[in-house]
Amino acid sequence: MPRPAFLNRQASFLYPDPARVVVRPFRPATEPRDLNPTDKTRANHILTRVLAMDEDTAIQQLDDVLANFQGRHRNLLHTCEARADDMEAAFAGHQRFTTLQRRLVGAYFLHEYSFEAAALFNPSMVSHPDQPVTPDGTHRFILSLRAVGEGHVSSLTFRSGSIAEDGSVRIDATARLAATPAIHARVADTHGERVDVTFDAESDISERVIFPITASQSNGIEDARFLEFNDEGRRVYYATYTAYSGRAIRSELIETTDFRSFRMTPLRGTAVQNKGMGLFPRRINGRYAMIGRQDNENLYLLYSDDLLTWDGGMPILKPRFPWEFVQIGNCGAPIELDDCWLLLTHGVGPMRRYAIGAALLDKVDPSRVLARSREPLVRPDASERIGYVPNVVYTCGAMRQGSRIILPYAVSDTYSTFATMEIDALVASLELEAGSPDK
Repeated sequence: MPRPAFLNRQASFLYPDPARVVVRPFRPATEPRDLNPTDKTRANHILTRVLAMDEDTAIQQLDDVLANFQGRHRNLLHTCEARADDMEAAFAGHQRFTTLQRRLVGAYFLHEYSFEAAALFNPSMVSHPDQPVTPDGTHRFILSLRAVGEGHVSSLTFRSGSIAEDGSVRIDATARLAATPAIHARVADTHGERVDVTFDAESDISERVIFPITASQSNGIEDARFLEFNDEGRRVYYATYTAYSGRAIRSELIETTDFRSFRMTPLRGTAVQNKGMGLFPRRINGRYAMIGRQDNENLYLLYSDDLLTWDGGMPILKPRFPWEFVQIGNCGAPIELDDCWLLLTHGVGPMRRYAIGAALLDKVDPSRVLARSREPLVRPDASERIGYVPNVVYTCGAMRQGSRIILPYAVSDTYSTFATMEIDALVASLELEAGSPDK
């Protein structure tokens, strides 16, 4: 099928870069994750060997670490000392360490991780919180991306860029360094663990990588769907994402106002044990609203008085056209147009090919579907079929900019690119539903 005439693919691409690394804790295979001090573990054997070094040898080893790794990371000595602090309880039986020994011990229990070696995909896009006024009408944005490295572990990373008045997209240069945030609070309850993290104020946004922290996220933070939420004049950025433990998935929520400090909180309720929840960018009739998928096939509308609790839901979209017969899902937060909501969707068809479509929902009652895509807006073209997972195009959230939709999307679960669509032409391409005002 030919692509829609109003779809303008951009020549901007974000490819995974295996040279970008973060420092992660190294845990020897026989070491328990909680480093219980009563266990005689391999970790203590390594420590004993390090402490047995004479001072000259220890200085030589630390100098070698710094010569090889200091230029690849911000504040590496501080990171080494912090890692030694983390392991204090496990080493309670040993004598007091010198500063030299603490730094070297920390280095032995760290390793580099190439967080986007395999893929950089499933982007979502929001307006930048710092929006300078420019004479040429340029608009700044922040892009979130799912990065995948060794062991297929997913983390959350970011880029910034700008949209020119003609709709062309420019991505800012990516920083050479990358780092994970400092953890400031961990609060556990029966629903899981809430975590507060903050990045170095001097870091560029492209340096910031949120790696799995809690047990529920241990194998991945996947497919964050960011949106700018207007809460009675207060602007806050939320994203629902999938936490993957290696055995189970669930939906969680991340919150920020500046993309430097973040709070990550488990969601609760019967509707959150699934992927792909997308929050509306404002309350509807005084309540929070969400689009989600509960049965691997259909899309549901959910309401809640509590942002963190989601139960029930009513189905509003079911597979109808051949390109979505296997399943449908949402592609990010609904986008508010002048007189309706635009919901980008994904559909899976024959040969498990993913494509991107859309639906229009009533502005006051989003359970009313006004129109939807008979054919996809974006499907993998000949250049977009090859990658880690072939025949997939996917997005976690687009952005309205004036009369256009700016659509970042992933190609075959490998890299990311952009397209733009004129809103009027997009809306006109959708097939009206029975009972809609214009039918």
